[in-house]
Amino acid sequence: MMMKGKEADRLRSSYAARHPESWLRWGPYLSERQWGTVREDYSPGGNAWDYFPHDHARSRAYRWGEDGLAGISDDQQRLCFALALWNGRDLILKERLFGLTNSEGNHGEDVKEYYFYLDNTPTHSYMKWLYKYPQQAFPYEWLVAENARRKQTDPGAMEFELIDTGVFADDRYFDVEVEYAKGAVQDILVRIRATNRGPDPATLYLLPTLWFRNTWSWYLESMPPNLAGKKPVDGAGISTVLATPAPGDDSLDPMALYCQGTDDLLFANNESNAARLWGMADSPPYPKDGINDHIVNGSPTVDPTLTGTKAAAVYRLEIAPGATQEIRLRLCDDLAMADPFGPDFDTVLRTRSAEADEFHTALQPQDLSEERRAIQRQAYAGMLWSKQYYHYIVKDWLKGDPAGPAPPASRERNREWVHFHADHILSMPDKWEYPWFASWDLCFQAVVFARLDAEFAKEQLLILAREFFMSPNGAIPAYEWSFNDVNPPLHAWAALRIFHIDKQQRGGDGDTRFLADVFRYCLMYFTWWTNRKDPSNRNLFEGGFLGLDNISVIDRSHLGELEGQLGRPLDLYQSDGTSWMGMFSLNVMEMALILAEHGATEYARLASKFFQHFVFIADAMNSIERRSQGQVSVWDDEDGFFYDVLKVGGNPEQYHTLRLRSLVGIVALFPVAVLDLDAIEPTSAKGLKGRIEWFVAQHPELLDQALTTHDSGAERHLLTFVKPEQLRRVLTRVFDELEFLSPHGIRGISRAYRDKPFSMQIDGVTLSERYEPAESSVGLFGGNSNWRGPVWFPINFLLIDALRRYHAFFGDSFQIEYPARSGRRCDLREIADDLAERLVGIFERGTAGRRPVHGGNEIFQDDPNWRDLFLFYEYFHGDNGAGIGASHQTGWTGLAAELLSSKG
Repeated sequence: MMMKGKEADRLRSSYAARHPESWLRWGPYLSERQWGTVREDYSPGGNAWDYFPHDHARSRAYRWGEDGLAGISDDQQRLCFALALWNGRDLILKERLFGLTNSEGNHGEDVKEYYFYLDNTPTHSYMKWLYKYPQQAFPYEWLVAENARRKQTDPGAMEFELIDTGVFADDRYFDVEVEYAKGAVQDILVRIRATNRGPDPATLYLLPTLWFRNTWSWYLESMPPNLAGKKPVDGAGISTVLATPAPGDDSLDPMALYCQGTDDLLFANNESNAARLWGMADSPPYPKDGINDHIVNGSPTVDPTLTGTKAAAVYRLEIAPGATQEIRLRLCDDLAMADPFGPDFDTVLRTRSAEADEFHTALQPQDLSEERRAIQRQAYAGMLWSKQYYHYIVKDWLKGDPAGPAPPASRERNREWVHFHADHILSMPDKWEYPWFASWDLCFQAVVFARLDAEFAKEQLLILAREFFMSPNGAIPAYEWSFNDVNPPLHAWAALRIFHIDKQQRGGDGDTRFLADVFRYCLMYFTWWTNRKDPSNRNLFEGGFLGLDNISVIDRSHLGELEGQLGRPLDLYQSDGTSWMGMFSLNVMEMALILAEHGATEYARLASKFFQHFVFIADAMNSIERRSQGQVSVWDDEDGFFYDVLKVGGNPEQYHTLRLRSLVGIVALFPVAVLDLDAIEPTSAKGLKGRIEWFVAQHPELLDQALTTHDSGAERHLLTFVKPEQLRRVLTRVFDELEFLSPHGIRGISRAYRDKPFSMQIDGVTLSERYEPAESSVGLFGGNSNWRGPVWFPINFLLIDALRRYHAFFGDSFQIEYPARSGRRCDLREIADDLAERLVGIFERGTAGRRPVHGGNEIFQDDPNWRDLFLFYEYFHGDNGAGIGASHQTGWTGLAAELLSSKG
């Protein structure tokens, strides 16, 4: 659908405007967790969680970023605004979200709060966020202790969640809703509404907080910026906080925060409380936690002169049962606004809300039901709220800061990436559980963003590949915990999807300049893969766990332990690693053909090059008959499935097929392209056809596997790893409800291993694995997620995409029993559409009025204040569809929005 309306016009003008005039200058760019990140870790051993725990966060200045509730900032995160809360019972202010560390939870990082992204627009002209705050003391210690107990005694059990503690019983909680609406580029209106859902009157402190990110403590002779407060003389009316950047800092304009009807203004400094943290005597008198200590304990830790670098307006609200109270603030660059809360305040809020409705209505397919519109809109809101200013300069991080001690020499993480320099707004997988980019996540995220903001989507892909991210040898960094890890190479696939979506929206030839830019980076990335991940030069690739964490029966990223047990060297030939490279080859070939069709004829020769790459990889995947000559195949003709193959070195060499049926084998279906030479621009087609014919003449034995020609006699060919009969055999397993097909999508491994776990022996070492539809019972092999049974959106999305490509070639005549043994035969497009329905159905009310995503959570299922709120989880229960893992990973589960927008 074409973007229309005032918001669409604003977005286009923002990219055309000079930076200071862009409506994108302010947005939800604050993280939701900065503590426990690699960037803040200066420890000798690299244990980020222990070095900077949650208990330090209120007292210790961050070095590389900031976090907060419903937080916003400018696009360099110099000045930050967020909400703090206190219910009168908690031991600390609620300034940030709480959760378990990697070692405390079953699936790793695990936020223990309930908050929801309700609305957002691409320029962030209108945003809405909701938080559910218990009226009882927040059970921090109980959550940690009970999850630790379950992890030790019942590791496969579901996580112990905040709702399980009973703090929401009898509705004794506050709904705190925050709305932002922009009156202009640097005029941000804030409305906060607090509703007492409980049966009794309750007290709530609202503390909207403004502060500067600490950019001065790390450098010698650096001057801090300043916040200065002004209260009304008569104690009523409007209080003001004036934010003045440091002398010589022209990256930010002076701003004023107008606060209507405050009870007080409190000031401290965004600097570490050295006395509390380290027992140092020279701690600042009004440190970062000064406002916390003053509110909670009555301590004299706020500056009576109303100056500092952190300030909070205090609102003490007595809220009757069922009642709502509202406060208003305004952050803007007009330092002498005559009437900040006059009639225009309500007018701007209403107008921006209406424009958000207009924008999303124009974007959504007309045939969507109201329920599906709500699902898609909250998915898009989650995508837009998950933008974050990401700052990480590896060279400076390794070296340390001039005003601080040198980091320990044992700090080795990312040492090979000293060129890495991140200073960007990036889409995060989840701003609490994964508040750092991940390269393959970002490819999926960019595809979803393409309909909302195509320019942002393109920028995300290009940032990953530019010289300040990509390594000199062509590798794309995986994620901050280890840039050296390898993610599936989906850059070219994402670029093609974005190109076609953008072309559909804008018309014309599409953005071929963007496609050419990505193509050039993909050449370097492809070369890195071929040089580094095919050590035997057999066109069979490795890559480690490749984002699939614990899916294998062995640790695919660290074979050393198994080598030690066997006393022999190991090599792993990965079905998925090889398949990703086959898919990469075809994607780059398609990009080259598009560019050739648009006049860049030199790309036709490169299209031929990647066609040949693909053919050689396809042959390697299937050449089982040449194993005696040292050739290894990951296709198992007996089972009709693709598997990893483990080579055990020594004399004699052994080859062990790891016959665990998993997504590793299904990924082999993803490399698929329809090559229609009749549809290609004649000059390009002629040259390409000639080169293909030459290659066929030179290697006739290779094309039989990789190339299927259409019966019509037209110059239409299918490039894939599988012949039609192989495709049927693999899909028969995939669509078997006793194996992969669940009511909610395709599972991670076959359900056949539920009652009879997979087991095999290699030289006396037993390897085994069980189907686990929910949380993993072991933290092995990549560790903080479970790929041993749950449904994952990204892999399902790629399978749906592949099935539609197969259908584009075979048509309606190619049918398969779906589900297996049902007697019902469907073509591949019908199956793809049904799989999409199963995924979207996770969020919809079924015939019994229950949403699978909410599982057995009765409050979410039945309570009118909860049941229409959606969480876009990391993955979903393989049998019942309940949400599991990171609860706000709209990042790639946001693909639900794309499934609703596109049938192809």
